[in-house]
Amino acid sequence: MASRNLWNMRSNFLFGSRCCIIQHSAEILLKLVSFRPFGAKCINADNKALENEDLLNNLLTMGVDIDRAKKRQPGVFNRMVTNEQELQVFLLSKGASKEVIASIISRYPRAITRTSESLSKRWDLWRKIITSDLEIVNILERSPESFFRSNNNQNLENNIKFLHSVGLTHKCLCRLLTNAPRTFSNSLDLNKQMVELLREICVSLGHSDPTDFIRKIIYKNPFILIQSTKRVKTNIEFLQSTFNLNNGKLLLLICGPGAGILDLSNDYVKRNYTNIKEKLFSLGCTDKEVQTFVLSYPDVIFLAEKKFNDKIDCLIEGKISISQIIKNARILDSSISTLKSRIKELVHAGYNLSTLNINLLSWSQKRYKAKLKKLNV
Repeated sequence: MASRNLWNMRSNFLFGSRCCIIQHSAEILLKLVSFRPFGAKCINADNKALENEDLLNNLLTMGVDIDRAKKRQPGVFNRMVTNEQELQVFLLSKGASKEVIASIISRYPRAITRTSESLSKRWDLWRKIITSDLEIVNILERSPESFFRSNNNQNLENNIKFLHSVGLTHKCLCRLLTNAPRTFSNSLDLNKQMVELLREICVSLGHSDPTDFIRKIIYKNPFILIQSTKRVKTNIEFLQSTFNLNNGKLLLLICGPGAGILDLSNDYVKRNYTNIKEKLFSLGCTDKEVQTFVLSYPDVIFLAEKKFNDKIDCLIEGKISISQIIKNARILDSSISTLKSRIKELVHAGYNLSTLNINLLSWSQKRYKAKLKKLNV
């Protein structure tokens, strides 16, 4: 009889729709069956995962966008044990509003599987870099994955110590955590591999201070540590061979305005550069002029083919010569709509774009409006 009761309890646990167990012996069985934290799921008679109704009700009360959250991480809704209320209390204590908390869970539902102990430990580690709780809340609001993606606090602590040890300043670590927080979720080995590659590149190019070199590149391009070493190495080889740069000029480029190119897809870099050449060649530019143009403004490589072509066409239609564009490449920072509206306004104000300074096409809105007001007067 006792064995039959135990079998009934086991059946109810594994196949019952609500997974409700109240007897002490059944609680022991629960511990035996569900030994992974947050791993147990509600299962129905057809062996299909059921959604946790209490969890749904809690999240609705908290203002979470359930549909959005299900699209992001549907498996969370089948878990028997979650910590959404603990998470809310914890984040409220750090200064987050209820609206921000709801947004965080909507975009990264797995956040509710973290324990308060793990959250507290991780928060303390972040506070070693970030100066205030509010700054961390702002980062979580922009990128909840950065904080909740991993609960391996030991790995986070090891990465902080390692990056400190290679000469990264507190300011640089803060920039990394703000802009590329995934760096700290990387395995320690991955970060070590990238730093070692940068050290090797530094030595091969004749730089006398590897620590300074590594710090400059990471500060200029905080995303570099979350890219593959193969991608970075290939892009450096591309820059050196394409522009015939000696070691000194290559160092200046990758430690300065060209640092951002290093983490782009190599295919993307090649495709965009090929398009730039073809477009400028069609307008009568020489190979040397194309290279001068790109080296003076490496960010142009970030522009996809259509966007680059459309901007050039817009400027040419506005009676701006290609030689003016080559000498003032930064005007391509502006969006096409901004270029069109400013060209129209300046022409209306009697400003001759063919002969006068065209840099005002990329000025800040405040500075540009002040200039336009003077022209109209």
